[in-house]
Amino acid sequence: MQVSLVKPTLGRHPDEPFVDEGRMEPLNLGVLAGLTPRGVDIRLWDDRVDDIDYDEPTDLVAITVEAFTARRAYEIADEFRSRRVPVVMGGIHATALPDEVAAHAESVYTGDAETRWAEVISDAHAGHLKPRYDAAIGRPQPGTRARRDIYGGKGYLPVSLLQFGRGCHFRCEYCAVGAYFEHRHHFRPIDEVLAEIQSQPRRDLFFVDDNLIADHDAAKELFRALIPLKVRWMSQASVDGIQDPELMALMAESGCLGNVIGFESLDPANLELMGKHPNLAGFDRYASAVQTLRDHHLQTWAAFLLGYDHDTTDSMLAQCEWAIEQRFTFAAWNVLMPYPGTPLYERLHEEDRLLYDGHWWTHPDYRFNSAAFEPRGMSADQLTETAWQCRRRWNSVGSILRRALDRSTNMSSLTRFGLYVIYNPLFRRESLKRQGLQLGLR
Repeated sequence: MQVSLVKPTLGRHPDEPFVDEGRMEPLNLGVLAGLTPRGVDIRLWDDRVDDIDYDEPTDLVAITVEAFTARRAYEIADEFRSRRVPVVMGGIHATALPDEVAAHAESVYTGDAETRWAEVISDAHAGHLKPRYDAAIGRPQPGTRARRDIYGGKGYLPVSLLQFGRGCHFRCEYCAVGAYFEHRHHFRPIDEVLAEIQSQPRRDLFFVDDNLIADHDAAKELFRALIPLKVRWMSQASVDGIQDPELMALMAESGCLGNVIGFESLDPANLELMGKHPNLAGFDRYASAVQTLRDHHLQTWAAFLLGYDHDTTDSMLAQCEWAIEQRFTFAAWNVLMPYPGTPLYERLHEEDRLLYDGHWWTHPDYRFNSAAFEPRGMSADQLTETAWQCRRRWNSVGSILRRALDRSTNMSSLTRFGLYVIYNPLFRRESLKRQGLQLGLR
């Protein structure tokens, strides 16, 4: 039996496809391959780099669907189905909107792959694929590892992706992850994580966890186990970790280079509206948090949400200048997006503030990094333009040079300085060329 796994691309500009130079391994499809029973041949089509051959024989196509890639995922699915190849679609978007996804697939899979994927393969082999598989959400990868051989030759960044846990117990209203996992956190046995690390040659790792330190005690146990492995790692973590000195010390000692941290806003009124309560604890405009990160020489990828109700164009631009002053290594300037299934989406729907008929992810007029709702403090076009100004300012040559010269973080070691010098130009190109992408290729 031949199974084709597909990672859709984001979209294109009017005259050419978008090529993601900063692409990382699609870990979710590696995990799916690892869960596939023996004797089944696996082929990965990564639409970000591959020209999908729709005529190559295959018995089943499995497509992972996210909101931003939904339109392209449907295009790919329709091509395969026109050739009478059965398609199963899963992922967070499929779980949030199974009826929408069902219009483009023989089968929709909701929830985690771990519990029912083998059943899908068995049913497909027998020619009796069910229209719906609703799976439980729980511990990731029990007794299995991601198959990394399927990544060969696709030009991914030289860092291995893996996971310790999934989900987060915080209740941020905009977060699709929180809604999907019902505000719970599930993590793997540490010996399984260590075995997976040791089974592959790289020592540069990225934990894709939504919040690696969601459970402080579990995170500490993981960090202690990582120390003898002499790895270098990055992940995503909430800002509340800085209040736990032991956690921060173990994080640094275990080889952490830095984390993606959702600062989101400098305005406590916005943070309160978001439900971002960990960021409000002892709120001092993050002064103590930033200092703690610097004390441990951690290079921070600061994430900000633009367009909350108390934002103005001036406050968002001032926030960008603040981030440059902190000399963060990287930053993401994200327009607030109403993801389906989130409390934010429901609130904006009730307030009649959604644009694009409430379905921006499939609307032909929506463009990447554009506002999909009417903000309170400005127009949607002003929000889009101000976010673009933040991206350009952050990625300007002057900003990159100024942020580089920080002895506590970006210049604290040759390794950290090398990472800064290599990846800032790369992420600059990626950030700027994504602006205005049409979702899908048609």
